[in-house]
Amino acid sequence: MYDYHHLNHRKEQTASRRALWVTLVLTLFFTIVELIGGILSNSLALISDSAHMVSDVLALGLSMTAIYLARREPDARYTFGYLRFEIIASFLNGLALAVIAVGIFAEGIRRFLHPEEIHFQLMLIIAVIGLVVNIVLTFVLSRSMKEEDNLNVQSALWHFIGDLLSSIGVIVSAVLIFYTGWLVFDPLISIVIGGILLVGGSRIIRESYLILMESVPRKFDLNEVRARMGEIEGVQDVHELHLWAISTDHYSLSAHVFIRRDIQPFCVILAMNEMLRTRYGITHSTVQIEHASIHQHGEYGRQFLLHQQQSQPDGGGFGARSPED
Repeated sequence: MYDYHHLNHRKEQTASRRALWVTLVLTLFFTIVELIGGILSNSLALISDSAHMVSDVLALGLSMTAIYLARREPDARYTFGYLRFEIIASFLNGLALAVIAVGIFAEGIRRFLHPEEIHFQLMLIIAVIGLVVNIVLTFVLSRSMKEEDNLNVQSALWHFIGDLLSSIGVIVSAVLIFYTGWLVFDPLISIVIGGILLVGGSRIIRESYLILMESVPRKFDLNEVRARMGEIEGVQDVHELHLWAISTDHYSLSAHVFIRRDIQPFCVILAMNEMLRTRYGITHSTVQIEHASIHQHGEYGRQFLLHQQQSQPDGGGFGARSPED
């Protein structure tokens, strides 16, 4: 490693890697089977599901790449390692789901306007096989998620939840067509499948987008974190507070802190890091100790000093305040 890191910016994801390999092999096999079956039966529901399966293969490839990159050590260029690629892969997977959903909508509308004959027996057989395969794959990925929380694997899981529902939809469509003769059920079920994929894709896109934009993770209340930091003895004000996620469950925090002159700064940093670790699980924090009369903070610093002068000599700031102030 080129530099010393007290926190390891890499991930060993054994359970996720094993689950994705099993899923990739089974998915690739069934994608070929379903695509051939869809073409032979002329079923849009099967063809649309096989198109989704193709996206699954690509999604799993991205997910596998992300997992192997996450094992690499940080270097002089990528100081946080390659953990962020997990989120990039998730974003691309979610985007793929959304694009496929739009394609299914377009073809479904066309089939509504111009119904086509289908071979429902073959359609039903392929769908039943697909249902069994997708139940197995969904179970494998769900079990992996319980062992290792990972947005990357979650995005792959959403693909297979969509596949599972698609298989059920195709079976229902085939049965309805057999008893009613209404070919409209094939594109109708396809559009429902597309809607499910769009919902799942949108959710993954949103979660990965928020991480890429370095927004505060939903599990944290930034005002609460600021208040708890302000309770550390000697702390007068907390500002320039940033809290973001590098990848799933890998959080970083940075902050500037005004403290009293009579307080040992190293003690403040030690107490603050310990509080963040034990209370919030934040193990990568960078705290800059400052004093408003020394470090220039423009109007903010002037207002802080004015507030101190108006209250008491060692008075607290107008942000976070310590109990003694």
